[in-house]
Amino acid sequence: MQFLLALALAGAAVACSDDHTHAARDGHDHSHAKREFPSTKLAPPSRPLHWASLNIIHTTDSHGWLLGHQKTSFPEPNYSGDFGDFASFVTHMKEIAVEKDVDLLLVDSGDLHDGTGLSDGYPAGGVDAHASNEFFKQLPYDLLAIGNHELYIYNNTLDMHVSCKVLKLFCLQALVRYNNFAPRFNGRYLSSNVNITIDGVSRPVGDRFAKFKTRKGREVTALGVLYDFTGNDKNTTVQPVADMVKEAWFAEAIKDEPDFFLLAGHMPVSKDNWPLVFNAVRAVHPLTPILILGGHTHIRDCLQLDGRSMSLESGRYMETVGWMSAELPAPKGHGSASSSSKNITFTRRYLDPNRVTYEYHTGRGNFSFDTPWGRSITKGLENLAKVFDLSFQFGTAPHDFTINQAPYPSNDSVLSLMAEAMPVAFSLNNSRASLPNIMITNSGSLRFDIYAGPFTKNDQLTASPFADSFLYIPSVPFAAANAVLPALNGAGADERRRDETVEAELWARGYVGTRYTEWLEEMYRRDVEQGGEARHAAANLSLGYVTTDACPGVGDDTPHAPLAFNNIPDFIASDAPAVADDTPIDLVFVDFIESQLIGILNSVQKDKTYTTADILSYTDVLATEVLGIYAQQAWN
Repeated sequence: MQFLLALALAGAAVACSDDHTHAARDGHDHSHAKREFPSTKLAPPSRPLHWASLNIIHTTDSHGWLLGHQKTSFPEPNYSGDFGDFASFVTHMKEIAVEKDVDLLLVDSGDLHDGTGLSDGYPAGGVDAHASNEFFKQLPYDLLAIGNHELYIYNNTLDMHVSCKVLKLFCLQALVRYNNFAPRFNGRYLSSNVNITIDGVSRPVGDRFAKFKTRKGREVTALGVLYDFTGNDKNTTVQPVADMVKEAWFAEAIKDEPDFFLLAGHMPVSKDNWPLVFNAVRAVHPLTPILILGGHTHIRDCLQLDGRSMSLESGRYMETVGWMSAELPAPKGHGSASSSSKNITFTRRYLDPNRVTYEYHTGRGNFSFDTPWGRSITKGLENLAKVFDLSFQFGTAPHDFTINQAPYPSNDSVLSLMAEAMPVAFSLNNSRASLPNIMITNSGSLRFDIYAGPFTKNDQLTASPFADSFLYIPSVPFAAANAVLPALNGAGADERRRDETVEAELWARGYVGTRYTEWLEEMYRRDVEQGGEARHAAANLSLGYVTTDACPGVGDDTPHAPLAFNNIPDFIASDAPAVADDTPIDLVFVDFIESQLIGILNSVQKDKTYTTADILSYTDVLATEVLGIYAQQAWN
């Protein structure tokens, strides 16, 4: 019932018709609290956006970050705009496009689940991101693609596909207006290679492809492709991209030539399978413009596969809003786009989502920027946060704890904090807590930094959003158990070779930490080599992303100094007990690494071959709860 109340509050704030007649709904209600100004001074963008005949605003990997980044430690203020601010930005940009008489599309590349309390903080019996997606559905997206985080749990996938009436999981008569996600977008939510099975029938979660016309009459053929993901739940399927492009429906979809192809998808624009899709299209249409909007690796990236295409990836967590422009010929019907073989003029930009950025690019002041529609979305999100009790405070963090900015181990490391927190959290109501143990988890389960000040339910979920369980193998000799962590982290040549296989497996299951941290490391390394510290001081630059990609010109909208970077291990553990090598101990580990850990354990000792039959449940405490329990004990 509490979950239904949350939906009702969200609906009261943002219920709107598909034609987005928002002003009539909310008038000029400014009664709720609103951050009229960012919490600290922010630099404005360095230059105006370049508008062309076709323009795209792009989001991806939002993961529930719809209330913006609210902490005061940099780089958080750079991303302090909430989804209501973004809605107002979109409204003004659409108006500018009409004034300039050009096309402007809004595109998303997936991963709406798993990341903040708005998506993950629902009471028992709910479905992840159902409530937060109601706000996402209010924006006039022209095209959306499914992400891998929509597929880890079958009910989440089902919620993206079928109506509340069909689900019967959280429906009441009063809530039938909450249609499922895909139908809201009238054939524009795409899952070209992703199916769901319902009552024994496999069908696309959304649509395989879409064909539509822009406001200016340009004909578009669009696809929505997911990378070769293997971590999906039962009764969902992901077809390999190489197989998808051989399908008869694919050939039929691309047979007729549009003015341009719009390929959105949850797949990195670099080092993945977009060339398979691109080349399949190029084999039929060698000159038609192709625009690719990717995602998944959480980085800012851009490249051009040829002179008549551009591929853009726009970061994560609403820390980036992407911009692409392309100078296309006027629409003249089929065949017009390929009449020229000249290179197309493209631009791209990575915007920091905050009110300073939004106001600069829309030409609005602080008191003329907000729209009634944007205000209502902000208010609805704040109401949802209240109903989910996201401001509940576990304790007060004494200082910032970061993933990569601080070395591991150190007092400022989130990983060190987690290693300390596990024994504390697992000691509650646990008859085995007094027995010696080693507790292991993967560092990739920690998804965000913790900042000084109140540590809330929302902070708990942003830092550790995955509800993984903890298992254990009893009576493992200490020497063997103590050898598992270094082996997991690839201490020797054999382990490193094995780690490459493991990395490929983790990538297929959805782990993106390696690609993202490699990007941060390269950013910091390059800056150090260029003597960045003195240059930053002279330019008075704040911390943020400093992007180098394969497209011409400078991509970042606002210049920054990069964050400090320290390498971290893939796996961390609690302190080892001071016992003899042959002492039997509990080897505790997160269930996400179960098969990997058994293989490692059997490789570091030969006295026993361990199997899944040796594994037991260690605690009822889930990974999402560890830091909150610790904070209640240590930070009060």
